[in-house]
Amino acid sequence: MDSYEKSLQTLELPSVLALLAAQAVSETARANAMALRPSGDRAVVETRLGETSAAAGMMVVKGSPSFSGVKDVRAALQRADMGGALNTRELLDIAGVLQAARAVRGYGTGDRQDKTCIDYLFSALQANRYLEEKIFTSITGEDEIADSASSELASIRRLIRAASARVHDALQKIISSPSYAKALQEPIITTRSERYVVPVKAEHKGAVPGLVHDVSASGATLFIEPMAAVKANNELRELRAREKTEIERILAELSAECAAHREDISSDFDVLVRLDLIFAKAKLAYRMQAWAPLMNDQGRVDLRKARHPLIDPKKVVPISVRLGSDFDTMIITGPNTGGKTVTLKTIGLLTLMAECGLHVPAGDGSTLSTFDAILADIGDEQSIAQSLSTFSSHMRTIVDVVEQCDDRTLVLYDELGAGTDPAEGAALAVALIEFSRKMGSRVVATTHYAELKLYAMRTAGVINASCEFDVETLKPTYRLLIG
Repeated sequence: MDSYEKSLQTLELPSVLALLAAQAVSETARANAMALRPSGDRAVVETRLGETSAAAGMMVVKGSPSFSGVKDVRAALQRADMGGALNTRELLDIAGVLQAARAVRGYGTGDRQDKTCIDYLFSALQANRYLEEKIFTSITGEDEIADSASSELASIRRLIRAASARVHDALQKIISSPSYAKALQEPIITTRSERYVVPVKAEHKGAVPGLVHDVSASGATLFIEPMAAVKANNELRELRAREKTEIERILAELSAECAAHREDISSDFDVLVRLDLIFAKAKLAYRMQAWAPLMNDQGRVDLRKARHPLIDPKKVVPISVRLGSDFDTMIITGPNTGGKTVTLKTIGLLTLMAECGLHVPAGDGSTLSTFDAILADIGDEQSIAQSLSTFSSHMRTIVDVVEQCDDRTLVLYDELGAGTDPAEGAALAVALIEFSRKMGSRVVATTHYAELKLYAMRTAGVINASCEFDVETLKPTYRLLIG
């Protein structure tokens, strides 16, 4: 895992993507949400944010469109295209996609005056109501084909019902006849091997002439098909074979029609999944009370009342922070558990969220920049297995970070130089910050070292910030003070 991928984990982007995935409806959109990656291209990011804003605006007016019928039908369509017959479940899934495409297209192309950047997606949906209704009227359940699926099937089923009635009549005479009462285990009609039979006591098997189809586990009961029912049962069996053949023909015909429209249906599926993800972003923005930030690609960050999205909204203390305008480096000091690391993570995570097209939980007018990479060295990554101390582990991460530093990088250092001799640690920290700045990176670092505070005071382009501490209550307020 390279240092950028590792930084995505450190800054907890996967946890935010999991919240996004929970807002998506279709399995494919959920998988796409988890696979979402930030983009360093400002145009791409602004397009993504514009899509989220458009969906959020539409949701305010008329709620979210329904994506409940969107199942992945690509494999089924491919098999149909190769001449395979699809089963009822696969055909119902395809009809579900067509139904969703029609409903979502109607949602997006209805009576609206305002134009949005996602209108073309709604227009790209190609509803096929004829095929959708043909499947739904032919298949009434996962294992149930309607009589109306074809005139031949309706005719066969009428004959089946008539033959079945004749068998029941013949067997009803036997089970209700006093002469057979002694021989029957119970006066009921049951089935064995798809043939109607009656349960006869083993000791009276000669009393009911016919074919034995089964014996009970105890051997006390024989399931006999009386001779009076054999002819009608044979007829029923032939009719059921014809019914099965006709059902297979109907499924093959529906499959061929789906194959004929394969490209349109696949395109509908892709567009629906994309819209599902866009509206999931809008739903997450609503849940987080988030807004679209203004974007630039010059490394300017100006967050107003920004909240870390993974901290309870009732407990999180908003921070306001800026970077890249009058200074390119910020050194944050403050007490332990005072909020320094959360500040670092908030800056990094909100930037990554914006680059994924997600609105960020910050005040209106907040500004973020795109970066090619956000590199973070945060937390204790001591490894006993690899014989790495806390300091060694940090150094290994920092080596990876400085190798990638350039003017399109945001670097976040937590407790830089900690874990070794304070004088040496402070000197190392200053050298690393200077090197990162020289390469053009934007840098935010947290520290306890007084030397770093002095360095910030004496160096142009570097500013001190602190996480406020209330001296009266001896508790941190978690507010960030710059300057």
